[in-house]
Amino acid sequence: QVQLIESGGGLVQAGGSLRLVCAASGRTFSRYAMGWFRQAPGKEREFVATIRRDGAITSYADSVKGRFTISRVNAKNTVYLQMNSLKPEDTANYYCAARGFRVEAKTVNDYTYWGQGTQVTVYS
Repeated sequence: QVQLIESGGGLVQAGGSLRLVCAASGRTFSRYAMGWFRQAPGKEREFVATIRRDGAITSYADSVKGRFTISRVNAKNTVYLQMNSLKPEDTANYYCAARGFRVEAKTVNDYTYWGQGTQVTVYS
């Protein structure tokens, strides 16, 4: 089992940057592909980014491609989401998720473990 705790959210002006951090418990973090999702009020949870468990492959939603970067340090049981050039439409609660497979995935149902989320608010 994996427990996930997100941090790094906050209030930022449009055009600014934030780095989200997801810290995982346990000694088997390197066995999990990881993902970031987000959910705005009144909307469904949506895919943002995913990374293979060895970090070799990443994938992004079209809406964040070129602005966001997902990365991981398995030795630290940590996955990151660097968010640059933020827009008001990026405002949402951001969730970290883990799946016990090698390859990355883009849908909510592909993930078994979820954090509680961290709020990101972008103002213009």
